[in-house]
Amino acid sequence: IEKTVRHGIIRSVGVMPNMKAAEHGLNLLKGTGVCLGQHTNICVGRPICDPERVPSITTEDGNFKSSAAYRDAMKLGKDIVNLDEVILEIEAQYHRFRELTGEEPHYFEGHAVASPNLMKGLRIVAEKYHLPLLELNMNSPVKFGNGNLQMCMDSMNPDYDPFESLRKAVERSYEENTWPMFVCHPGYLDAELMRSSSFTIPRIMEVEMLTSESTVQLLQQYDVKLISYDDLMC
Repeated sequence: IEKTVRHGIIRSVGVMPNMKAAEHGLNLLKGTGVCLGQHTNICVGRPICDPERVPSITTEDGNFKSSAAYRDAMKLGKDIVNLDEVILEIEAQYHRFRELTGEEPHYFEGHAVASPNLMKGLRIVAEKYHLPLLELNMNSPVKFGNGNLQMCMDSMNPDYDPFESLRKAVERSYEENTWPMFVCHPGYLDAELMRSSSFTIPRIMEVEMLTSESTVQLLQQYDVKLISYDDLMC
């Protein structure tokens, strides 16, 4: 991620406050001026709250339930997330974000779990602390600040080509009069990531695309200006 900020086109980075590498990653980004948001996470690692206080989103060993557990429940029409419990964890992650960064989240969102109660919790906490909530939607544009944003995230597709995906996102934005919000997960692989995630090779491909001169030329060809979520709030 640091490489794609310092030597690439990334302008905003979502922070998972509960993750043990968060502080190290933020130290790597010091001095970049990158826009930092809270990427609220209830499916990877351990909660900031005592797991006994949030049993609906944790396992017996105190870790978060996997994203697959939430998906399987939703297929049966069940939202296993308890609203009161998830609000506790969202707030705990918000306070941890402030400790780590010394600032308020520049945008506020959720990670990977399509739970109605998670979204309700995010809205409640965002309203309580006056945070800029970003409600992601793959199917239709979302309003954030002064922007009409069309989310693009093709990285889960088996034939994913990040260069081609970015080009299509830009062309689509012209056709629909929206601004492309290209969501990336750049990274290099290590043993821990290989154990904890099925999302692997596309991370490497995205690092290459995001730091490539060919990408810069593509954006220049389409007269694209790179902005952050901060720019949308002006």
